[in-house]
Amino acid sequence: MAIYEMRTYTLQVGKMSEAVKLYTEIGYPVLQKSGLDKKLIGYFQADTGLINQLVHLWKFDDDADRRAHWAALYANPDFMDGFAPKFRPLLVSQEVKLLVAAPWGPHP
Repeated sequence: MAIYEMRTYTLQVGKMSEAVKLYTEIGYPVLQKSGLDKKLIGYFQADTGLINQLVHLWKFDDDADRRAHWAALYANPDFMDGFAPKFRPLLVSQEVKLLVAAPWGPHP
């Protein structure tokens, strides 16, 4: 059964443009270059409600697939040394939710 992972990063007020720049110039290109973007459904920016948030949604075959994905990313020096140290100081909090699809309706 597929599992979905929703990661929500709450940023410091006024840091969204810096975060977008880092993801655009470093973070996402590293994911693409290493093939680690294959499980990504999408990135989203909060527009109402709790703003200053970046949300990304991932789809994995199962928990083993999920764990292998993150292990590969955390072993990637371009991401861990090039992107993460620049992005982390912008964060206020991070929330990770694991979701399973309901038995009705469409599934991405």
